[in-house]
Amino acid sequence: MKPTVRAIEADDGLLVFDDTIQDKPQSDDNEIIAWRFDHGANRAVKGVNILNGLYQAGGVNVPVAFEIVHKDLQYGEIETRKLKRQSSITQNERLRQMPRVRRQNQLRYRSVLTDNGFSSKENRVVIKQDLGKDFVMALKSNRTVAEDRRQGRFVRVDALPREEDTVLQVHLKGVPFPVVLAKPVLTNKDGSTGVLYLASSDLLLDYGRITAIYPKRWTVEVCHESIQSNTGLARSPTHTVRTPSNHLFASIHAFFKLEWLKLKHPMNPFALRSKLYLKALQASFAELQRLAA
Repeated sequence: MKPTVRAIEADDGLLVFDDTIQDKPQSDDNEIIAWRFDHGANRAVKGVNILNGLYQAGGVNVPVAFEIVHKDLQYGEIETRKLKRQSSITQNERLRQMPRVRRQNQLRYRSVLTDNGFSSKENRVVIKQDLGKDFVMALKSNRTVAEDRRQGRFVRVDALPREEDTVLQVHLKGVPFPVVLAKPVLTNKDGSTGVLYLASSDLLLDYGRITAIYPKRWTVEVCHESIQSNTGLARSPTHTVRTPSNHLFASIHAFFKLEWLKLKHPMNPFALRSKLYLKALQASFAELQRLAA
């Protein structure tokens, strides 16, 4: 994968982080197949949790880091007297390790994009101060900010007045540097509206740039859908920890191959998959005819 990344990387590249859960309701529990809370479904589901790091440059999305979340600790719950599992490393701790590895590989990028689930103060400090990069992150509405840190008047971000098409420079509680805050209004499919709170450590970004950069985070959701639909991510064997782990890696590698083919052929991964299937079926049919002759 490294030669491919070198071929497309750019100084204004983006690192996008997000996780996905693949349901495995019929499988036996182990370290990687366990009960987890799915924020999208708003309920606990049984499955495999994967944290992905996607590099975006030149219209191509290349997976440069992924980790299967292991729930490696078992404990007995007193109330229910049931054996449960938890991870010894939090999701945010896992995320902070991924850019550090990319720094060792000297990957060129400008900003990190995450949703509000990965917008902890520790993540922001590591990205800005340790790695020297910028971020554009969504914030939860209960995050507290102050326009002047010296006055110590921190308020919830949703309590700040919203001025259309402008940014406000604020200080996030616990973060030693200022950020710019944008509050775009989004319209949902049902016609309702909601406010998105976006914070960036790049103080030179205006409202237009912030609201143009952050939607690029959604490419990771499209990639998750492609991995699930085109590479059979959820169809892994489940008898041991090792076999599904190998299958998950192979699925992500197959997705990388599809993304690389996009550079040579003007087709999306779904069309590429269909073309590959068609070629495979034609070759199989031709071989059957040869054997029957």
